[in-house]
Amino acid sequence: MALVNEHFLKLPESYLYTDIARRVNAFRATHRGADPVNLGIGDVTEPLPPACVEAMREAVEELGRRETFRGYGPERGYDFLTEAILKHDYAAHGIRLGAEEIFVNDGAKGDTGSIGELLRWDNSMAVPDPAYPVYAESNILWGRSGQQEEGGAWSNLTYLPCTAESRFVPHVPDHRVDLVYLCSPGNPTGTALTRAELKQWVDYALENDTILIYDGAYESYVRETGVPRSIYEIRGARRVAVEIRSFSKTAGFTGVRCGYTVIPRELTVSTLEGERIALGALWARRQSVRSGGTGYVAQRGAAAVYTPEGQEQVRALTDFYLGNARFMREELKRMGLEVAGGENAPYLWLRVPEGMTSWRFFDRLLYEAHVVSAPGCGFGPHGEGYLRLTAFNSAENCREAMRRIRKIL
Repeated sequence: MALVNEHFLKLPESYLYTDIARRVNAFRATHRGADPVNLGIGDVTEPLPPACVEAMREAVEELGRRETFRGYGPERGYDFLTEAILKHDYAAHGIRLGAEEIFVNDGAKGDTGSIGELLRWDNSMAVPDPAYPVYAESNILWGRSGQQEEGGAWSNLTYLPCTAESRFVPHVPDHRVDLVYLCSPGNPTGTALTRAELKQWVDYALENDTILIYDGAYESYVRETGVPRSIYEIRGARRVAVEIRSFSKTAGFTGVRCGYTVIPRELTVSTLEGERIALGALWARRQSVRSGGTGYVAQRGAAAVYTPEGQEQVRALTDFYLGNARFMREELKRMGLEVAGGENAPYLWLRVPEGMTSWRFFDRLLYEAHVVSAPGCGFGPHGEGYLRLTAFNSAENCREAMRRIRKIL
């Protein structure tokens, strides 16, 4: 008899965005003809940059000719993309990395959830609270999170409260943990860590032999000086940090799927006997077992991001979403709501009216204003009492959403 991995049974009944979709479908069923504005899921809405479209069109045509056809690609990614990443995302910021430290993937979510496969189940870990649900839920699958307690917290996780009092910045814990997830600019709060704040984390990791999983999916939205574009701008980070990035929100690749993970050669993990093993070598071996590589067409499109035309078009795209975020932030403040984010990230984190829960205010916005949001409680215990709105929509829809919310408030 085959036995189930019982850790899977600990997962919440459904994923946050599945719950949202179910509620929206119920609303549509009872409100025929209603047209809700979706500011809930963080999915892009604008067309791909033309440079990427042209590059992928040419790549498809290559695959349609025998003389230029390609089969399985390199598991780490094609050299043309890896070299572009090294030059533009790192060397341009004074960071030296080698091609063997870059692993191209099919989007950040997969690697964010899978990196824990390389670590023992009994490693201790910490997550920001609130945070992207994948951080905690992917570790539930390996038995690392313990049991869910009343209020939604997991018994074996160290939660790093991100509150209004702390400017929604996670602070280092007062005890040692093996693994920490960080995201800057943050999802869902939109907060970006300053150089000094990130240095505190690197120093903590160096002192405690801790691995930092640094989610940099929204790096291209940073506009504020003093905010690092990469954790490797901090001295010593190469010894303690894995950095994961994505083209999904940078270039609208949510439907194309491409990103990359950086594992520096200096980063090692230990056996019980104290032998140090290079994490990058383990990940390379894991990829040879679990991955067939990222598609050639997607990688050609990603490489086009780094052309002069691509850089200009991507900047215009991220500026557009940030423009939506700034407009929404100011409108919500005029309505008397407390709002964070929207400056270095396409997310707005707003406190719900007093006396309401996250889901209750979600339902009010949906049924009275016909606006879809994301309840803060879905991002962790400290997310209760908040909602996340995204700026990923047309300017017209963002303005209409604000008009509708203003009307009911």
